[in-house]
Amino acid sequence: MKIHLSIATLVAPLTGALLATLASPAQADAITDWNQRSAQIVGEARIGTPPAVRVMALVQTAAWEAAREASRAPSAPPHAVDAAVAGAHRATLSQLLPAQRTAVEAAVQAALAALPDDAARAAHLVAGERAAQRVLAARAGDMPGGADAYRPRTSPGVYVPTASPAASQWPLRKPWLLQRADQFRPGPPPALNSARWESDYNELKSMGARDSKQRSAEQTETGRFWDYSLPAIYHGVVRSVAQQPGRGVLANARLFAVVAQSMDDALIAVMDAKYHHNFWRPVTAIRNGDLDGHDGTERDAGWAPLIDTPMHPEYPCAHCILAGTVATVLNAEGRKGPLPVLSTTSATLPGVVRRWNSPDEFMREVAQARILGGVHYRNSTEVGLAMGQRIGEWALQRSAAEH
Repeated sequence: MKIHLSIATLVAPLTGALLATLASPAQADAITDWNQRSAQIVGEARIGTPPAVRVMALVQTAAWEAAREASRAPSAPPHAVDAAVAGAHRATLSQLLPAQRTAVEAAVQAALAALPDDAARAAHLVAGERAAQRVLAARAGDMPGGADAYRPRTSPGVYVPTASPAASQWPLRKPWLLQRADQFRPGPPPALNSARWESDYNELKSMGARDSKQRSAEQTETGRFWDYSLPAIYHGVVRSVAQQPGRGVLANARLFAVVAQSMDDALIAVMDAKYHHNFWRPVTAIRNGDLDGHDGTERDAGWAPLIDTPMHPEYPCAHCILAGTVATVLNAEGRKGPLPVLSTTSATLPGVVRRWNSPDEFMREVAQARILGGVHYRNSTEVGLAMGQRIGEWALQRSAAEH
């Protein structure tokens, strides 16, 4: 079973209360309901962003396979797709997140309670589980084997921070749609003797500092909002589209699958670029501004960013590549009809809902937020957005070619 072909035809935890604000019951269907439940379960598993994005890709792929299969079944009742989607989620989430099986089973029983308790429900529930197992089997080799071989750069006897970097093996993973991890690898970041490095350095130093006097209250909120990176914050944006009137469950299954696969590929690609270029984070650069050979980058010995610095190299921006990928897929949906105002919430700023009039406006905010948060230079955000857009377009081209 070639999962990448079948899906190419498509083209830190959240609380239940927070996730409930993302739903629109009047327009919900089995796919959007389960997307919300899955995001919560994945968040509560506390597995980190790259593994969480991978889980959501497997879950949404299985849901698409199950929904499509159920919809084609002869004489299938209206609730066949819902039962199959529940089965797909039970199989994927239980296998990938065994510690969450109680929560998964509770979600399954809640979903089944709304369906007729008949032979069709039972049969399609099992069929959905089988569809998920086929997806899991097809992707069984997507993770590299062996121990993490990351080697810190140091000199014998010299201390370096001992925390392990995040997702250093991600470039070795098997992509869903990309041909290889380095397919869209960008060129190097600006040279340390360049005017671009000086301008990016000083902008970040001023706007991204924890105690910045240049950053407004609104900008601080934006930076903190996008400190969160687990899938739910992006899938909430996608649900803005999925919950619109007139959309069917299969269209939404297809949409979430391509978004989830593209996001997973985006992280494979960005981690390849990050560990290839191995560029220093602002907190390192600014505390060593006297060592970069540029007279225009003054050192600040006690500088700290607004938000915590992620544990992987700086260039390019991972949040930006995710945002660019999602925005590109949503822009394609917009060519079929008007898009709604997009919105989502964040676990790092509870109670705040942010909204955008277009996917492009959404992705530009994400990029700006990473500067305001003090963790990415402007050039890195621009390169990340461009990478994400190229990956999104690649997924859309694959869809057009295989459909």
